Amino acid sequence: MTAIPLAPPVPHSPTTAPNALLATYRRAPMELVRGEGCELFDADGHSYLDFASGIAVNALGYDDPGIRAAMVAAMDTGLIHVSNLYRTAPGAQLARALVERSFAASVFFCNSGAEANEGAFKFARRWARVLGGPAKHEIIALRGGFHGRLFASLAATDRPAYRAPFRPLAGGVSIGERSLAELDTLLDAETVAAVIVEPVQGESGVRVLEADFLRGLREMTSARGIALIFDEVQCGLGRTGHLFAYERPGVVPDLLTLAKPLAGGLPMGAVLLAEHIASSIQPGDHGTTFGGGPFVSSVALHVLERLSDPDLLARVRDDGSWFGGELNRMARSGARVRAVRGLGFMWGIDVVASASEVVSRALTAGLLVCTAGEHTVRLLPPLVATRDDLQRGLSMLADALE
Repeated sequence: MTAIPLAPPVPHSPTTAPNALLATYRRAPMELVRGEGCELFDADGHSYLDFASGIAVNALGYDDPGIRAAMVAAMDTGLIHVSNLYRTAPGAQLARALVERSFAASVFFCNSGAEANEGAFKFARRWARVLGGPAKHEIIALRGGFHGRLFASLAATDRPAYRAPFRPLAGGVSIGERSLAELDTLLDAETVAAVIVEPVQGESGVRVLEADFLRGLREMTSARGIALIFDEVQCGLGRTGHLFAYERPGVVPDLLTLAKPLAGGLPMGAVLLAEHIASSIQPGDHGTTFGGGPFVSSVALHVLERLSDPDLLARVRDDGSWFGGELNRMARSGARVRAVRGLGFMWGIDVVASASEVVSRALTAGLLVCTAGEHTVRLLPPLVATRDDLQRGLSMLADALE
């Protein structure tokens, strides 16, 4: 085998070195230096109304006094990290708070949504092996789903461009259509361990899955001994106007994954497990160095309490409904919008132009939005945005669409 020659490293002086960050993102040109409420400010003093929320992370906006106080209180203990070899109170308190608010019996903490989904796959397979042996291991995802970019989560993500450079992906993971008839054929009780679903598919254009479809899928998986995983990394924790997105259709999964807003911008993910799944997990089956550490858990407990507020959730439902109505009115007025989808503070609009062009024009106008496909602009305002904030964003968006 012929060795591939490697170019020698080229030394750089501090003043001539190129950007040291690996170029996995096409970043916007400005440098953000400060945030307040629903606005961000760059190094040149320009302000931006944020309707991206750090991709659904900053639910409570920027420079929030409560988050700041929670961080200071957590620092006062002197404990940022001790590892999961030892007990600390904040992680246990956060787990109890999540259990009390959900269907779950146990919670596993990690650092991101992709890690949460990878963990959920392992937990589902561990449970399924006890139930049906080694043959019962397959994971089925749905067309249009996005579950992360690690190897198993990438295999469950319906993005050919993301997948192609990294084949072969993890085995035993495949993608099925959003059709109960087709899933009826695909979901073999002898071989399938779990199905993973986003109740609202964010990256594929903000597609709200029908309640009847989710109920039918729940009935099918329950009857066949297949775990149902809800990926609420983007749509959970208040974004739909419910603390958990599964509450809207009234469909309870076996596992639920969370991340993005959970710790107010600090890296944190979680897997919520029903009792029958949790009881199959043994010490050593999974692990994490940083997951559920005392500092991040203390902040997440504060965030969870805020996002559980019934008044906040009701306002997200009400203002979200109004916001959707305004977007539909914009579409009917001929503002170069072909379709509108979403609920709560999570909306996608299909535009005539390239979505990236609209995002660029919105940036110039002082509005931050993001894409969800080639022709879909995604709108994810902070959950603390007022109706005045929403109206201001709609005006900027209308200018960007013209």
